[in-house]
Amino acid sequence: MVKKLVPLDDPNTEFTPTYGSRLMARPIPKYVLPEQGMAPAAAYQLVHDELMLDGNARLNLATFVTTWMEPEAERLMAETFSKNMIDKDEYPQTAEIERRCVNMVARLFHAPEAGHPVGVSSIGSSEAIMLAGMALKWNWRKRRTAAGADTTRPNLVLGGNVQVVWEKFCRYWEVEPRYIPMTEGRYVITPEEVVRRIDENTIGVVAILGTTFTGEFEPIEAIHDAIVRHNEARGLEVPLHIDAASGGFVAPFLHPRLRWDFRLPQVVSINVSGHKYGLVYPGIGWVVWRDEQHLPDDLVFHVNYLGGDMPTFTLNFSRPGNQVVGQYYNFLRLGRAGYTRILANLRDIARYLAGRVVAMGPFELLSDGDAIPVFAFRLKDAARYSVYDISERLRVRGWQVPAYTMPPDAEGISVLRIVIREGFSRDMAELLIGDLEQAVESLEHSPPRTPAGPSQHFHH
Repeated sequence: MVKKLVPLDDPNTEFTPTYGSRLMARPIPKYVLPEQGMAPAAAYQLVHDELMLDGNARLNLATFVTTWMEPEAERLMAETFSKNMIDKDEYPQTAEIERRCVNMVARLFHAPEAGHPVGVSSIGSSEAIMLAGMALKWNWRKRRTAAGADTTRPNLVLGGNVQVVWEKFCRYWEVEPRYIPMTEGRYVITPEEVVRRIDENTIGVVAILGTTFTGEFEPIEAIHDAIVRHNEARGLEVPLHIDAASGGFVAPFLHPRLRWDFRLPQVVSINVSGHKYGLVYPGIGWVVWRDEQHLPDDLVFHVNYLGGDMPTFTLNFSRPGNQVVGQYYNFLRLGRAGYTRILANLRDIARYLAGRVVAMGPFELLSDGDAIPVFAFRLKDAARYSVYDISERLRVRGWQVPAYTMPPDAEGISVLRIVIREGFSRDMAELLIGDLEQAVESLEHSPPRTPAGPSQHFHH
């Protein structure tokens, strides 16, 4: 039989080098679905090459999100990409693993066994916060309805330093946010400022364990005690929610005696990000309630069309189960001792870096990395150059160190922040300090210019 020659520019031939095919000689469709497909190797290479323009995740000192996991964890997560977390009848063991993780997290946060604590996994702390906020509002409305009182003006007391998801919650669910402003030298809320804003329409108070801006812990026990006294004096039942997105997987290991969790009786719910210091790739979060009564029944839905009764309380429905599997791997692999060792190492690197930054001369610290492995610093004199100039110079070397303004009422202060995560070594810290010193020296000898405007704002 006569066989035809295969054209060398045929995208399906295995003999044509990827970059020698016609596909690589012309632009690909970017905003319209192409009429024809292409060979898998070519599709992979095209996407792979475009992604090279992204920053190096390991050098991204802006994000709290995990950028490195062990090869065994990556393999296990790859094996479970296809598992749908919502389909608990089809994947009962993945559902059991989620249940085990919820129990581990609840006990890590000292949830009382007698109260039957409950919880759920989520895409991240943003979803977890929405769920916790909804429970606060529903419970407040139930109390007000039972008392024959108005339910049309709920409010939530929180600091101006909260993550933007809390602003979203208040807007989406029509809750008045009562922000506590920050001031220079104070970037956390105080008990006095909290109780000043509480009234009968307050659905709850939010306190942060590890703020986005500086990494500091808010004085949660003092805030809790002030709320308890205020409730008793005025016959109120205002609860406390802890946003532990950043610090929830740090405090139990590095600050075990710190009372911030369910050891405080007015704390009714806690959210935490597994993809931050839970050391899992995004996105995975957890929210737990101290007992069943704090999760209203009418927020839980039951479906059976996947085969079997499935109670669900999430904003998302279908979502991957492999992040839950990755979290369980870390719990088994590391245990309490492993988490403690890793986080202590990250804290020591953060403290070391903070000390070296101060020793350089031009900078002063807003936080030192002691609470969580995060610290923020500012220029003592920003007349010649700004923190935005420094951030720009570091980016040339590949480092992503964010420069931003502080929350409302302290927005005149511009800072740099460094987040130390698993995968960042002491050697990398030395490289970063060397590049920071070079950036400062270069700017010191450059002619003064108008400081660059902030490329990124955290704002309400």
